[in-house]
Amino acid sequence: MRRKVVFLDRDGTINVEKNYLHKWEEFEFEKDAILGLKKLRELGYDLIIVTNQSGIARGYYSEDDLLKLNTEMESYLKKEGVEILDFYYCPHHFEKGIGEYKRECNCRKPNPEMLERGIKRYNIDIEHSFMVGDKISDLEAGDKVGVKSILVLTGYGTKSREELKRDYLIAETLLEVANIIEREKR
Repeated sequence: MRRKVVFLDRDGTINVEKNYLHKWEEFEFEKDAILGLKKLRELGYDLIIVTNQSGIARGYYSEDDLLKLNTEMESYLKKEGVEILDFYYCPHHFEKGIGEYKRECNCRKPNPEMLERGIKRYNIDIEHSFMVGDKISDLEAGDKVGVKSILVLTGYGTKSREELKRDYLIAETLLEVANIIEREKR
């Protein structure tokens, strides 16, 4: 059986955008994010987080710091009735990275590798799956693998909306994303 998935950007989509967030104590969910995630699960979608983390590349925090934050977020969401299928992250930056992290890669959105890895690992039905994010690079990554992309107007979403070069589905919050997806299913 092929899975239906909603790929989600993290910063500015699930949580309030804070430059180089890597501590759970500073983590704050966007308005209606948890309600939206719950509804997506109720609609039968698995959730996969795909996030660029150039703070690792820049040396601001470590991969272990990110993994700890992911674990805390996952644990919190589980208590709220929301399960995350998987997390994928890109620790690279081709200009600002240092050491092994300063390189071109296929995982940094808008490149599609994080989504491709999830699609392959979990046998995802791309025709009935979505990518949700607050930046054009999120939408472009979704386009490259053939899922429908939705711009959420949290984080950088309002600014990104002004720069769109084609029509996308647009939602104010993750709860509205879930409502849009529910209507798309009909």
